[in-house]
Order: sequence, then C-alpha cells, then structure tokens
Amino acid sequence: MTRTKTSPRRRQAVVWLHVVSSVAWMSQALALVVLMSLALTRPAQAAAATAMADRLDSVLLAPMANVSAFTGLVLAGATAWGYFRHWWVLTKFALTFIQLYAGIFLLSPALRESADTATATWPQIAGASLMASALSFQAWLSIAKPGKRTPWSPAAKPPTAPTWVFVAGVAAPVFDVGAGLAAGYPLPALSLVTLIVLGLERRGRRRRAQPPTARNPRSAPAASPPVV
Repeated sequence: MTRTKTSPRRRQAVVWLHVVSSVAWMSQALALVVLMSLALTRPAQAAAATAMADRLDSVLLAPMANVSAFTGLVLAGATAWGYFRHWWVLTKFALTFIQLYAGIFLLSPALRESADTATATWPQIAGASLMASALSFQAWLSIAKPGKRTPWSPAAKPPTAPTWVFVAGVAAPVFDVGAGLAAGYPLPALSLVTLIVLGLERRGRRRRAQPPTARNPRSAPAASPPVV
C-alpha cells in the first residue's frame, strides 16, 4: 500500500488555528462574564455593557467557536487520533457540542434580550463562566491526554490524511468567517462541506488500512509461484 505524504507545515497550520480560535473563544467567554457582571452591579452602565456583550457574542465569540470546533474535527479525522479511539478526544467533542448548542439556543438569545432590555441576570453570568471553565478543562485534556483507548476503538489505525485536507482545514474557516462578517451572522457553510468530504476520505483511508483477509483479497499479497 502506498502512503500519501503529508506536509507537516500544513498540519501545524491547522493546529495553530485550533489553538488560537480556542483561546479566543475562552477569552471572549470571560469578557462576557465581566460585561454581564458590570451590567448587573452598575445599572447606570447596563445599557452599554449588555450591548457590548451581545455584539461580542455575535461578531467574535460565535465565529471563533465554530472555527475551534471545525479545526478540532479536522485534526481528529485527518490523523490517527480519530473521533472515538480515545476517551480524552471523545470528551472534548462532547463538551464542544454541548457548548455550541447551549451558546446558540440559550446564551445568544439571552444576551440579545439583555441588550434590548438593558438588564442582566446571574444565569447569564453562570453560563458564560461554565463555558470558559469547560474550555479551560479541554485545554488540559489536550495536554495531558488522560485515559486509555475506548472499548470500540478500531484495531486498524488509519494513516494521516493527504496535504489537501489540512489546506482545506485552514481555508474553509477563513472563508466562512469572512462570509459571516459580510452577512452579519455566523455562516459555516464551507466548513460543513469540508467535514462531509473529510468523512468520505477518512472512510477510504480506514478501508485501505485494514489488514488483508479472505474477504478482501485485493489487499492481500500475491502468492509466490511454487518452486520446482
């Protein structure tokens, strides 16, 4: 089997973008804590603080959250780490999706309502604090990599994806952030398409990485001719 060479620099670029977007996501969640606390404790500044919090959420936090989640999925799917091979990776994905949906359906509407009414509540501060804490815990998971492999981890380890996957891992979120800023709301369209293509590409790599069996004679080595 011929392995496709992968450029380390392209992979490092995706890692860099993942780290930067994750740190930005966490710092902006902390900024929401500060702004909503200010609105709650100083009513005279509540209108400005809630308006800034809503703007920060829609313009910066939401796009950075999408980029962080997308690059994390790319790094797992394009490398041997996989999505379900290790407990720490699976935990990061679970926390990421919980935060994304909580932000989309709970925190963002609450911040929008706060900006309209110039009021803040303790649940909003608690939600932003939990988001920042979860992101900090995910950073520790990435460094420590605790736990063993999951029971359903495939035996065959797929090879690293080709270079074009990592190029798309940087180009797609950059394009989507620009399109979202122009449209006025997050628009991760190209990122979703890239993840679908990556899923198909990863399936092919896993199939090629499987050991030769009687049902898969194409990957088995040809038998040597008998020696007379």
